[in-house]
Amino acid sequence: MTKADLVDRVTSLGDLTRRDGEVIVDTLFDSVIGALKSGDKIEIRGFGSFRTRQRKARTGRNPKTGDKVEVPAKRVPFFKPSKELRDSVNPKEVKGKSHTVTQPIDPHHPPAM
Repeated sequence: MTKADLVDRVTSLGDLTRRDGEVIVDTLFDSVIGALKSGDKIEIRGFGSFRTRQRKARTGRNPKTGDKVEVPAKRVPFFKPSKELRDSVNPKEVKGKSHTVTQPIDPHHPPAM
């Protein structure tokens, strides 16, 4: 999914213009980036948390020339998914069976074929 796809999804949820959807998505991303820049942690229940991690300085290698290169210490963004998100991406298996559990089929709204 791209940012444009996300804007389209937000716009389709209500009586919003495309510009309104862009403002909402940009505001969300800018808020997350701003909080991470200032060292804050963002926690979204049921989705996950964003924070920064400190990486130590190290000696790297230039893959083209093979020369050693000093890589300075830096902070990197890190995302930790919530248990709910992990479980929704990886459905649990039924004991004794090798296939995954599927959602029950609603007889009034069968899946499209």
